[in-house]
Formats: sequence, structure tokens, C-alpha cells
Amino acid sequence: MVRLLGIAGMAVLLAGCAGGGSFKGDAMRPKEHPANRLIREKSPYLLQHAHNPVDWFPWGEEAFAKARKEGKPIFLSIGYSTCHWCHVMERESFEDPAVAGIMNDHFVSIKVDREERPDLDGLYMQAVMQMAGQGGWPLSVFLTPDLKPFYGGTYFPPENRWGHPGFKSVLLGIADAWGKKREEILRSGEALTQALQAEELMQGAGSIRLSEEPLQQATRQLASSYDERFGGFEPAPKFPRAHALSLLLRWWRRSKDPQPLQMVEKTLQEMAAGGIRDHLGGGFHRYSTDAQWLLPHFEKMLYDQALLGRAALEAYQATRREQYAATAREIFEYVLRDMTSPEGGFTCAEDADSAEDPARPKEKKEGAFYVWSREELDRLLGAEASQVVSAFYGVEAGGNVAQDPTGEFQGKNILHQTRTVAALARQFKRPEAEIQRLIAEANEKLFEARGKRPRPHLDDKVLVDWNGLMISTLAFGSRVLEEPRYGQAARRAADFILGKLRRPDGRMLHRYREGEAGILGTLEDYAFLIHGLVDLYEATFEPGYLAKAKELTGEMVRLFWDEGKGGFFSTGSDAERLLLRRKELYDGAIPSGNSVAALDLIRVGRLTMDRDLEAKARLLMEGFLGTVLQHPSAYPQFLIALDFALGPSSEVVIAGPAEAPETEAMVRALFQRFIPNKVVAFHPTGKGGAAIEALVPFLKDQPALEGRPTAYLCRNYACSQPSRSPEEFQALLEKQ
Repeated sequence: MVRLLGIAGMAVLLAGCAGGGSFKGDAMRPKEHPANRLIREKSPYLLQHAHNPVDWFPWGEEAFAKARKEGKPIFLSIGYSTCHWCHVMERESFEDPAVAGIMNDHFVSIKVDREERPDLDGLYMQAVMQMAGQGGWPLSVFLTPDLKPFYGGTYFPPENRWGHPGFKSVLLGIADAWGKKREEILRSGEALTQALQAEELMQGAGSIRLSEEPLQQATRQLASSYDERFGGFEPAPKFPRAHALSLLLRWWRRSKDPQPLQMVEKTLQEMAAGGIRDHLGGGFHRYSTDAQWLLPHFEKMLYDQALLGRAALEAYQATRREQYAATAREIFEYVLRDMTSPEGGFTCAEDADSAEDPARPKEKKEGAFYVWSREELDRLLGAEASQVVSAFYGVEAGGNVAQDPTGEFQGKNILHQTRTVAALARQFKRPEAEIQRLIAEANEKLFEARGKRPRPHLDDKVLVDWNGLMISTLAFGSRVLEEPRYGQAARRAADFILGKLRRPDGRMLHRYREGEAGILGTLEDYAFLIHGLVDLYEATFEPGYLAKAKELTGEMVRLFWDEGKGGFFSTGSDAERLLLRRKELYDGAIPSGNSVAALDLIRVGRLTMDRDLEAKARLLMEGFLGTVLQHPSAYPQFLIALDFALGPSSEVVIAGPAEAPETEAMVRALFQRFIPNKVVAFHPTGKGGAAIEALVPFLKDQPALEGRPTAYLCRNYACSQPSRSPEEFQALLEKQ
């Protein structure tokens, strides 16, 4: 639902205005219009709209000047290239010459990629949340020429529907109101802007002592919304909430209460069995539209792979159940195969929509790349194998999507595991090994056949913040799973970003595409990359990555820290001046910059003995705790940092020859266990020790005793006796 703040009677005006007639059908529209200004942009999302009949502008002074000169309101449309409803609104409205004519006559229309400009997205999403009570993409916002929002919503249908105004009606209604009630609209925009600024002033304006209370409250809230039958939280639509799973694992370790671990395991198991997982190609889709994880929104995002990979790895450490390691491996193999650029960076996303028929590439359906008919399985696998595989994946002759309001999945099946191998072996009276082999062979055949279908669109931007998350998880996974390839991929991505996405003066940039780096880096770019670099140091023990993490932490503080109230602004002190300078704390689909930065300050501060960084982490958390305590489960990444800050935490040093088997055995023992609140340093013997000693001063007092591998385990700066063998070290770790 869309409503307007502060303009009396606007809803009535929109509902009753003229111009809500029928739209021309697709057959009446020209196939392609001459290129507009967006053709010069790098964003795949903006380029998707470069041949709309709408006179689109990118965000910038050219558009603002036109709005001021001509006295027109601005229509701001924010989305991203793999957004299903963005595609729908483009097809229904932005490609329609009649709608475009209204937009061009009465508005200055601006298109923004939310992934390129998260600062603009966050600001105007906050405004729409104030106006409409909900947000999402496409984000549709009407602004005064001085960029103040006065009306907004998300997706608008093309025509009036179910009591809600259609987009054409909205445009005509606002154009009419702009002519007749402009002063009232300007006052409304000013009032909303002041309300947003007042709300922002409250962020971080407090000081509450750190304690376990918000951790406990968050766990209780998650437990109250937990689905005992299918796992996950809240009713449909159901999101993975991977960082909430990581938080629950930490509370399980702290409290010894078995329930948090049970919730994590059930959720991971149900997701891995469900349609939200790509059983053939690996990776996870964005979310499930139903409670049982069957029917997903088929989009695949890089950040989901990173966060779910991390949660699966931590569950594997906590339980040693191979199924969680397998989940992480599948995610990594998917990312390395399908979401890695030639230069080594990780790309953004794969679309939910694709063509069913290669001869009609513009006729796309959601999930077309991923779904199957029973007839296809029979033809590709043979009747006998198809019978077993269909029983395993819940494939039915008439399709297995019972709740399909749009009819897109009629006769189609979403692969999801409905039977165990053991159950199938009993049903078909065959050995389990034979059933396992048959399914594996079928998966290969289906994957090969699927590869011949039209692929979903790949958004091939490389974003520093999302890459930081993936670097972190791959580096961590290389240790946990003892797979060097994952560490090599993380190293390659980090080297690419450090080499291509920093200006000569060292300032981080946000986006890379087709040889061009651009857009000033945000807090998330710095925080997430630092997070990845610390994990990459612990995976490779190359001091250069820790040095870069420390350098970037200093830059992050200089550019983003609020000296008045603590905490970090989302944009740097050198960034474009917007209506307000926001601080983001909410841990949504992606953790907030402040939440990850808090953990960065603790980890880098603890490794380098920089007490000022740890003091800033405490100031940040104390300042935001008042907000967090209002609904703790909404801030799981923040609470992960709080868990580390509260301790007990560990500082681990392994000293010795890098090539010694005992050294590697000590490292392996450390990463086999779920010990989340730790930092790890390696002190090599010989000349190699000087570089890391310069960064981690306390290593000088923790050498390899008698030249042999030695492990030092300290808790909150109090150290145990050094361990001189892997066996001694393992015994010590068991007590943690």
C-alpha cells in the first residue's frame, strides 16, 4: 500500500483523477527506442533502461538543473538489474510510450542502481518507509527540485487495481497537484526532510553498559518466531537470515543451551533440502515465497552465498557434520564457476528471470532456467532412473508447485529433496550406494542439459563491499575445509580490489565494471573489505593483508567516524552532500557497516595491540545499544561483535617454521573447532618474522621455543603455558 505523508486529500485526488484508461498492448509498442542518456552508464541496471522511451537521467547535476529551471518535480526510480518487480514495472510502464509521454512532459525522471548508490537507496528508502510504512524495489519516489521527497512507494501496477492507484493515475494526479497545490507539496517535503533529520540525530545518542542481556533477548525473539516444522523464522516469505544463525551458534557456545544449535541445524537442513537451494549448480536463491522453502524467488545474490557459506562452515565446526561442509563446498564451487570475473573479482548476482525459448529471448519467466517437467526427466534419464530421481526430488507428472497464483509454474517441478537415500533404497530394493550413484549421475546429466538453456542475466559489476564478504568466507573456508583453492580465490579477489579499486591517493572506490572503477567507497566497502582481509591474513599468514587491514581501518576512522557521538556515518566526509548523513545499523539482508566495523575495530585492535581501536568499538556499541535493545533480533551482526567484545576471547599465536608438519597440525586443530571470538597470528622463524613483528608487537615475546613449532593461547591478555606439540595444543583447545 502507498500513502502520502502531509498532503491532505492526495489519496482522493489520485484515485479520482482522469487518465486511468487501458494501456496499449505489447504488440503496439515499438521493439526498441533510440538510446537515452543511460546508454553512457556502466550499471547493467541503467543500461537495461537505456532504450526506454522515458527521457531518463542518471543521478547528477544535469537532472537537478533541469528540474530547477523548468520547475518540475523529480521522479526517482531505484532498483537493480536482477530485480523481478523492477523488470515487471519496466515492461508494464517504462516501455509504454503513453506512460513515457506523461513522465517526459511533467517530470524529470532519474534512474539509480541501488547497488551502485546504497547511500541514495538508504536515504530515500527511509523516506518511503516513513510515508508508506513499507519499502522494497523498485523504489518509486517523487522529489521536489531540491531533492526533498514528498510522495513514494514501491511497485505501481500500470492501471488502478484493488483500490490502489495505477502508475499512470499517480503521475497524472501528482502533475495536477504540482500545478494546483505546489506550496503545500513543498511544505510536506520540508516537513518529511526535517523528520528524517531528527530521526538521524537520535542514532548513537546514548551510552548503555555492555552486557549479555541483548544476546539473550535476541535469542528469545528468534525462538519465538522459529518454525519448528520447517526451520527458519517468521511465516512466508521466509529469508535465510544467515547472520542470525551465526549469532545463535555463539549464544549456544556461551550459554550451553542446546536449543539455539537445534534451530540452526534444522534451518540449514531444511534449506539444503528445499527448492531455495540449487541442487544441480550449487548456491542458494534469494528467499522462499512459502514456509517450507519449496518455491523460491530464483534470484541469486553474491552476499547470500557469502553469508550462508559462513553459517554452514560454523555449523560444521560446531557439530563436525559433513552435510554442512558439503553445503559450503557447493556454494563455493558455484561462486568460483559462475560468479567470478576474469580479473578475479566476484560479480553481483544472477537474475530470477530467463527465457524458456531461445528463439524468443525477450519473453522471460521467473525460474525458467531451474524448473523441469516430468517428461524432460524421463527423456534425459530414461524411465527407470527418472523414477528414482523423481521420487528423490519430489517431481510429479502435473508439477509440484501447488500454490502458483501467476500460473508460471504450471506443469513444472522445482527440485527439492523429499526422500532420503536410505528410504529410496528400501523403496526400490537397491543398495544405498547404487541409489547414491544413480542420483549423482542424473545430477550431472540434468546440469549439462540445463546448461544449454538460455541463462539468466548476470550482473557482472564487482562491488567492494560484497566482495569483502565473499573474500572473508572463502578465506575462512580454506582453513576449515583444508582446501587451498578457496584461499587462492580469496587472495586473487583481494589483490584485484586493492590494485584496481583504490585511487592513487588510497581512497577506496565502490564499483568496477568493464575496466572502469568509480563511485566513492562507503562505510560498507571499508568495513567488509577489512573483515575479509583479516580473515585472509589468518588463512595465508601473509603480513601484507594484515597491514592493508590496519591501514584501511585508519582510513575508515578518518573518513566515517562521528567524533561527536561515536559510530560511523555511511558516507565519507568527502562524499556528495545529501539531505542528511545517515548512520546505518539494521542488519537486513546484508549486515550494516557499523555492525561489521565494530568487529573490525576489535579484531584489528586486538591483533595489533591498538587499544584506541578497541575503545572506539566500545563507544560505538554503547552508543547504539539503546536502539538495539528495542528489538535485538534485528541486529544479529551487531550482537556478534558484542559477543566478541564481552569475551572471553582468545589471542592465538603459532610460532615455528612455516613448512613444518607440526605447525600445520596446530593450525588445523585451531580451525577444526568453533572458537569464533579469536584472533590468530603466525610468527615464523628466521628473517620472515620481522614483517609481522612490526604489525603485532607482542609476537617478539612469543617465539618458537628451541626452534620447534610452539602454540600460545591467551584469553583476554592472560596466557597459558606454551604448547610444544599439536597434541598439547589440542588438549588445551578442548578446554576452551
